[in-house]
Amino acid sequence: MSEKYKIFDETKAYFITFTLVEWVKLFDNNNFTIIVIDSIKFCQKEKGLELFGYCIMPSHVHLIVRSTKIKLSNIIRDIKKFTSAEIIRTLKKDKSNLVKLETFSKAAQLIRRNKNFKVWQDGYHPEVITSNKLFYQKLNYIHCNPLEAGLANIITDYPFSSARNYAGIDAILNIIIESQQQVKY
Repeated sequence: MSEKYKIFDETKAYFITFTLVEWVKLFDNNNFTIIVIDSIKFCQKEKGLELFGYCIMPSHVHLIVRSTKIKLSNIIRDIKKFTSAEIIRTLKKDKSNLVKLETFSKAAQLIRRNKNFKVWQDGYHPEVITSNKLFYQKLNYIHCNPLEAGLANIITDYPFSSARNYAGIDAILNIIIESQQQVKY
């Protein structure tokens, strides 16, 4: 992996993206979206995850985050590990999810370390936030992602985005958004 895409300064905020294997569209179902939300909330409460922006798209998740308590790379690893297990557990409950389960199973067969299922692609492409300009560029990208994908006409209409928080509208999911003033560069 390139040095460019590693967390090298734990005091900084990072723009990260993690994606489901084969870009499977899973988070268009609220049951699966809630799994990600609950994991983020847990990490905020228990692991010191600071969240500055988010958008949960049908096949991937964008975050602007930092942690001052536990290494951010460990938190992201834990989010991916927990959500993988919960996603598979939830998929197994409904026979209509067989195709998605097969996709995750085939992805696991291509690697040695995962025997049954691989839900997330490797990595999370962290990009350090080095300025206010970059922070707002990434935040705008996150908030406009649902518009580009045709999932909303106005950024505040998409329920799984921090655009609602920044607009002063009650967030449907009540994720805590840290003040952008707290981002250190």
